[in-house]
Amino acid sequence: MTSALTWIGDEIQNLKAAGLYNRIRTLSSPQGAWLVVDGKKVLNFCSNNYLGLANHPKVVQAAQAAMEKYGVGPAAVRTIAGTMDLHIELEKRLAAFKGVEAAITFQSGFNANLATIPALVGKEDVIFSDELNHASIIDGCRLSGAKIVRYNHCDPQDLDKALFEERRNHPRALVVTDGVFSMDGDIAPLDQIYEVARKHDAILMVDDAHGEGVLGKGGRGIVDHYDLHGKVDIEVGTLSKAFGVVGGVVAGNGLIVEWLRQRARPFLFSSAMTVPDTAACLASLEILESSTELVDRLWENTRFFKDEMRKVGFDLGKSVTPITPVMLGEAPLAQEFSKALFEEGVFAMAIGFPTVPRGKARIRVMISAAHQQEDLERGLEIFTKVGKKLSVI
Repeated sequence: MTSALTWIGDEIQNLKAAGLYNRIRTLSSPQGAWLVVDGKKVLNFCSNNYLGLANHPKVVQAAQAAMEKYGVGPAAVRTIAGTMDLHIELEKRLAAFKGVEAAITFQSGFNANLATIPALVGKEDVIFSDELNHASIIDGCRLSGAKIVRYNHCDPQDLDKALFEERRNHPRALVVTDGVFSMDGDIAPLDQIYEVARKHDAILMVDDAHGEGVLGKGGRGIVDHYDLHGKVDIEVGTLSKAFGVVGGVVAGNGLIVEWLRQRARPFLFSSAMTVPDTAACLASLEILESSTELVDRLWENTRFFKDEMRKVGFDLGKSVTPITPVMLGEAPLAQEFSKALFEEGVFAMAIGFPTVPRGKARIRVMISAAHQQEDLERGLEIFTKVGKKLSVI
């Protein structure tokens, strides 16, 4: 290793010493309630596979059939030779599902945020961003070159104050918030944020990555949850969580979607979603359109698990969604807790700084419709055993 890279080795050692080093485990089975991880069968409390669609037979079959017809990769960006009729169908169907004018797909939810924010605001403009927004929003804001004003988490009054002080100094303003916050599981007060944004003539954008397939009627998301149809300019989402596949989507105002087709850099300069991914997303969408059964089961599982965890004394923070943070405080304890869970047969990873603030380390449990009652009971039994062993409860 050259001397120019010595600092990297030092920093990695520092991460290990602080209990912040990510030891990445390897899966060798399909996503589901149970996984084979590092060669061991374990109960899965990690994945964002909210509805169990990642290995659903209809989704797998749709991907296989599409590959037989279209091949695998689009081999081009959307604006040259990469737009297939599958892409158009998915975008039309997503727009109808969300109840908006139009939708556009991207390679990932992360890319969707990187594409959208810099296309809407620039160096003369201002962005008002919730202080706990996802990294992809933060990076999109930085790429835009706009002034970034962070407002207090889920605080419409602080947002109103910030807009009052800054809005008049900039030609364009964007208010952006996560819908469901991925680490705490709380929900943005989008109805109040909408009123503030409208009052100050600001564009309103919500990242609904953890709300699609979870909130709203049949999983239609946070805008449906608050009945704000036609009022939120931009809904950014992912197809890699509840949909069980991969990809990103921006839905909402038709004029904005048209503009993104002309100026969104990941759309212009990166190849389109692959054929099997696009077909699989369509199949997942059909399942969501046909029944609310999976969404209902997700919430039944969530209520049961969280109620029982609280009864035995765990601190689940302020979560009101299937995201279930088991608050532990310091990163070394969280890593020790995760390791002990794995030894007992539960796969639930520790999350610490910089993903969450220092002193807020946790085990984040992700509940799924794929879990059966006996799975949840087994998980509760093991969490209780480890919690007592480590003097957490």
